[in-house]
Amino acid sequence: MIRRLREHSLGLVFGVLFLLALVGQAFAGHGAFNAEQATDGLPPVSLLRYVTSASFAADVAENWQSEYLQFFLYIVLTVWLVQKGSPESKPLGDAGTESDEDQQVGPHANEHSPAWARAGGWRRRLLSNSLGLVMGAIFLLSWLAQSIAGVTAFNERQLADLQDPVSWAGYLTEADFWNRTLQNWQSELLAVASMAILAIYLRQRGSPESKPVGAAHGATGVEG
Repeated sequence: MIRRLREHSLGLVFGVLFLLALVGQAFAGHGAFNAEQATDGLPPVSLLRYVTSASFAADVAENWQSEYLQFFLYIVLTVWLVQKGSPESKPLGDAGTESDEDQQVGPHANEHSPAWARAGGWRRRLLSNSLGLVMGAIFLLSWLAQSIAGVTAFNERQLADLQDPVSWAGYLTEADFWNRTLQNWQSELLAVASMAILAIYLRQRGSPESKPVGAAHGATGVEG
């Protein structure tokens, strides 16, 4: 059991941290929501009512969609784009989808390779692009969830202010939607660019996200 926990410790720790952060967001958001309710002369709501509200769903979904957009773009763009000196980049001469031998597919698959890596046709193509496809699908679903929850929360405020509600399509043109969306996108894109560039010159000993401490600044695609 201890060995299994150690072998899966990275995923488990991040899973626990995610749940703790989500619970913390629920309590903090509940307090902020009720403070706004009091300002508007409205009664407070219970924690359960808040975590099942469109307001909470929109806040959660807008963060999820920006995170998965970051991963989707990073996975797909790093197939073709490189950054000299960064461990987050492939070696400069390896841009592209690489050969079947490099990717261990078809006749180059080994006994431990997934079955679809040995297969041909659509199965190999699907496996070859499955990570980007799933990340992109989660991004789109999260974005859709954000827009649906967002328009509901937006219309609740509209009605409270005695203004007309808007349609889902109309909400997609509202500044509220794009303010929520773009403030998350810009932070994620900045974080990715910072990681790729700072890792050229900075090190973290023992981390696979860093080059070895003694590696040259110009060494590309080398992990510690």
